[in-house]
Amino acid sequence: MIQADQARPRTEVVVAIVLRADGRFLLATRPPGKPYAGYWEFPGGKVEAGETIEQALRRELHEELGMDAQRIQTWQVTEHDYPHARVRLHWCLVEHWQGALQAREGQELSWQACPPDVAPVLPGAYPILDLLAARPGIARQPS
Repeated sequence: MIQADQARPRTEVVVAIVLRADGRFLLATRPPGKPYAGYWEFPGGKVEAGETIEQALRRELHEELGMDAQRIQTWQVTEHDYPHARVRLHWCLVEHWQGALQAREGQELSWQACPPDVAPVLPGAYPILDLLAARPGIARQPS
């Protein structure tokens, strides 16, 4: 018997962990009109037909933030079942880019440390935030 969550189609999504040299990472709010509007998330979006993970991430970062990723490193793959969509998240590290960041979708942007001090955070990001917290070089909030 197929479980209910396995019967739903899965959407492939690319997600960028944009890292500054000081170990802080970029979070953005979800735009109005989208599910979880106002929640904080890592930038990214759906993989379009015929795109590789890297192509999709470059496109999404340019569309959302006006940045051109110079190097993309695939890091983790997770899945999350939201009420509106079942997603496979391809998490990529981006430490080098060109262009000044612009909030092209009217979103708020914030450079964060672990644990983030913005809320609420999109539920699918929590497993990655835990992995980031254990990663050397990631900024930490003062105790």
